[in-house]
Amino acid sequence: MHGPIQIRMGGYGPPTTSFSRALQRIGERIATELGDAVDVKYVWNIIDFGYRAEDILWLTESGVLTLGYQSSSYLTDRVPELGLVDLPFLFVTNAQARAAMDGALGAALANVIEARTSFRILGWFENGFRHISNRLRPIRDLADFAGLRIRVLPSEVQARTFAALGAVPWKGDLTDALAMLKDGRLDAQENPLANTVTYGAHRLHRFHTLTSHFYVSRPVFVPRAQFDAWPEALQRSLRAAVAEAVVWQRGETAHEHDAARLALEAEGCELEELSAAARASFVAAVQPLHDEARRVYGPQLFGLIPEL
Repeated sequence: MHGPIQIRMGGYGPPTTSFSRALQRIGERIATELGDAVDVKYVWNIIDFGYRAEDILWLTESGVLTLGYQSSSYLTDRVPELGLVDLPFLFVTNAQARAAMDGALGAALANVIEARTSFRILGWFENGFRHISNRLRPIRDLADFAGLRIRVLPSEVQARTFAALGAVPWKGDLTDALAMLKDGRLDAQENPLANTVTYGAHRLHRFHTLTSHFYVSRPVFVPRAQFDAWPEALQRSLRAAVAEAVVWQRGETAHEHDAARLALEAEGCELEELSAAARASFVAAVQPLHDEARRVYGPQLFGLIPEL
């Protein structure tokens, strides 16, 4: 007699984050719809069990986890086309970025991920716009980047971005970065404010600048062979549950951003708004990366980015 289908969902943040709560919404919906046909369990933070943040990829791809999420930048070595959405200042607003990821661009990137990996992509969580924190000085113009040792996601495009701005980028896994920030081997990091607070970087860094330099999405994925072998009712239920959870999770990001600002203030941090002149100089400094990307990816992929 066959038992229920085991659904093990995992992430790399505390259960209070919007990502973890979105996983719970997914699980609760499919459990309500399918009842005893599924058995849903959660691993909120794989780091608590000695794994690295990047391990969510192989844990899910191998079927140890059934469903996971990870910033798309972690896949750029295997899927170079994802470098397009790693470009700095590619999107201006959340609405523009969400329309891109929910539309033709997100569909095209999901197809290429599935072609290069054994994942099935079900949707895109929002990691959102990223900002800079550091322990040395406020970031107000290009000169302030000089010699700044900053952690970036494991993406060559992101590393080259900060090199173009004058910093010294180190690309690597979050787990290593946290240790290097604590012992001073790194001066800075970049993340949405909510992540900066979740991972405790606001307790290490006095200076924070709202640069909105990257917008990062987190694909939600399952092992393709496992997913395709499931009954159609489960496939439909899970796709619908992820679509609903994505909308909900994105809605939570504004609340998390506001709560993170309060946490920064409580810690005595200095928060800088990036001036229009500084932003223009940053955009000009990284323009060669955009020019190169247009040659590499072609106008067709760039043409999938919605206009403002």
